[in-house]
Amino acid sequence: MAARVNKKRSFLFVSKVLGKHIPVNPYTSLLSGAALAILLYKELVPQAGQQMDELIGEAVRGLLDPDYAKEAYRKLMDERLAFAFTEPIKFVGFAETATALGHSMYRLFDDGASYIHTTREDIPGLRPIIRFEEEHSHAVDHRCYALDEDAFAGDGPIVLVDDEITTGKTTLNIIRDIQEHFPRKQYVIASLLDWRTDSDEQAFTDLEAELGITITPLSLLKGKIEVQGVPILDHAEYAAQVGHPEHAATSMAEVNKDASGIIDHRFEKDTSGFERVVHSSMSTDGYANTAPYLKYTGRFGLQSADNSALDAEITRTAERLNQLRSGQRTLVMGTGEFMYIPMRIAAELGLNVYFQSTTRSPVYPHREEGYGVACGVTYPSPEDSTIRNFIYNVDPGQYDEIFVLMERESDPERMNPMLEALTRLGCDKVHVVYFNGLTSQESKGARI
Repeated sequence: MAARVNKKRSFLFVSKVLGKHIPVNPYTSLLSGAALAILLYKELVPQAGQQMDELIGEAVRGLLDPDYAKEAYRKLMDERLAFAFTEPIKFVGFAETATALGHSMYRLFDDGASYIHTTREDIPGLRPIIRFEEEHSHAVDHRCYALDEDAFAGDGPIVLVDDEITTGKTTLNIIRDIQEHFPRKQYVIASLLDWRTDSDEQAFTDLEAELGITITPLSLLKGKIEVQGVPILDHAEYAAQVGHPEHAATSMAEVNKDASGIIDHRFEKDTSGFERVVHSSMSTDGYANTAPYLKYTGRFGLQSADNSALDAEITRTAERLNQLRSGQRTLVMGTGEFMYIPMRIAAELGLNVYFQSTTRSPVYPHREEGYGVACGVTYPSPEDSTIRNFIYNVDPGQYDEIFVLMERESDPERMNPMLEALTRLGCDKVHVVYFNGLTSQESKGARI
């Protein structure tokens, strides 16, 4: 558990398997999505129940034992599951935290599936096919930009994937929006945690009756929680109180600010074989980033037929980055919504490699046994300076090297705060890898 700096919701469940706030074995995180996929297959294909029960046992063993996570994940992947539906089953991951969870759940199926994740980014050249709000969040707007405008068409099941369901209001919002534009009969909600109260569950039952649909919940852990008290600080108040407005999430424990580290920019521009989507994004502070996106992150949709090409590029990139490894303890860091590809690359880099991602979630750091966030640094996002990003639970000397994988390059001046934050992590060497760069004229920075 940790305390959120958010008056809408005062707490945060800090997952030990998600790979967002706590570094994890990348196979553990991939396995969490695969375990949800097994639960889904058991639900939709009842005749496979005994086989799925055995695989669930493997998944649980792998989730509890990081040393077994890789073997368990490969056993699940070797099943090569497929759905025999007339319409592809559609997976939707919620940004930013569940983009990799949804992708890893979808990826267990070799055929008959499609995946897209929501995004908080504004891409003026594309029209979102759905949009909704996450009411309790610090960043409420969600959009889906599918290159295929018929991505939600048909009457096959839609699986909505989130890391945690507390009230379920976000899920109800997106179901209403989808049902208005792309009506169907069946929805599944999949999550690591399900904390809905009896009244929250009744809201789902009521929506089923109202819309004439069925909603099936799946989770790895289900229970009840009770929150007492109210949040006493918001983000600005906390920043002012600790006296560091520009580093509001820095741990109040001692921080090694002299460990500068070495920032080694590795620009993969024009040498990566990943397919691209050439669209610009527009931030709320007026910055238009013209660097292209990667096509198969999930932001623009993908189908089972795309998996083999993505797998090949992940393996090739991991081989290239592995040549840069020089230490024994390595952290691979995804950034924001860009989680699944960095997670998969981390899994293929060998032993003693951990994964986590930057996050938008403002959390109160506190160094105490059992508390979820011991330390952190914050910086304005390179994509949008009005948004703060955070890196949690990286102590000086914890890793020999860190690989920070970014989907797109931003203007160097906008990158500087993030680079400065990375140097304060106390690591010997930090590699910053851009999969898509700006042009030389736009970048104005030397290639190293």
